Amino acid sequence: MGTEIERKYLIKEKPANLGQYTCHLIEQGYMNVNPVVRIRRQDNEYYMTYKGSGMIARTEYNLPLTEEAYHHLLPKCDGNIITKRRYLIPLENPLFANGFIPSTDLKLTIELDVFEGVFDSLIIAEIEFPDIETANALIKPDWFLEDVSEKREYHNSYLSRMTF
Repeated sequence: MGTEIERKYLIKEKPANLGQYTCHLIEQGYMNVNPVVRIRRQDNEYYMTYKGSGMIARTEYNLPLTEEAYHHLLPKCDGNIITKRRYLIPLENPLFANGFIPSTDLKLTIELDVFEGVFDSLIIAEIEFPDIETANALIKPDWFLEDVSEKREYHNSYLSRMTF
């Protein structure tokens, strides 16, 4: 059990050098959206996640699944199956507002999600934080656009319910 604290951003353009970063193939389906109950395959790992309510900070529980259990549950998911490639980009020398000084061992990573399938043109950058104060003080990198953390339409659970 833990609390997930993250911010989501739209970006100006996809970085040209993505091949140099660690990348994970993610496939996930939603069995419920309120509360969120999701199954996910990340490369060759499988798990089920429960997320509590909230937009930037919320409770999250992850439970391991076998590959067999994941494939058994996948057809039971509602709506769109989300497929994306997640690139892990270290956030070098982050800047903070209002004189905020983070802990000296702070290491932030941009999780750049490049969606595939029905959401092929969507790219969202997420950053997870150790606490809400750090999340609120970060000055977004220049290549980020709008902070969409509080816009439901950019949460994967919402995307799973979209119709075309």
